[in-house]
Amino acid sequence: MAFTDDAFVRAYTQHLPAVSGYLYRRVERRFVEDLAADVFAIAWRRRASVTEGEELPWLYRIAGNVVANHRRRQATGISLIAALRPADSAPSAEDIVVADAALAGAWRELRPRDREILALALVEDLPIADIAIALAISANATSIRLHRAKKKLATLLGVVTEGEKPEETS
Repeated sequence: MAFTDDAFVRAYTQHLPAVSGYLYRRVERRFVEDLAADVFAIAWRRRASVTEGEELPWLYRIAGNVVANHRRRQATGISLIAALRPADSAPSAEDIVVADAALAGAWRELRPRDREILALALVEDLPIADIAIALAISANATSIRLHRAKKKLATLLGVVTEGEKPEETS
């Protein structure tokens, strides 16, 4: 389905706050507006590829790619002074989760793809079908990855999950 001009304006108006929030949790605040503009510029160019009803997860997928490109550009341009200066950034998805020291340690131990799927499910509160679209994988693969990521996080936290026996101490 291709966006008409009016449909694109409606999607932009409806989803700009969510896309901006997604970006706000992942990059420095000063970059959010520019990156949001990039997301919607890409969306405009690729508007023929979106399926009706899947606009927001499609925009999240674009935003994820824009963030990855932004981080690569930032990584190649970091100087020693910038590395030593305290970051003036919005909290990332990780920062939201790391209020507890044990949780922070466990979160850092997770693979980036596990952190991303958990962030989409728990922070962005997306349903499985939308996460699947955002990650460009099947809903079944999404369910499996999410289950494994949750289990890995629980293991790192030392939490006994349902169906497991607690380890006995001697």
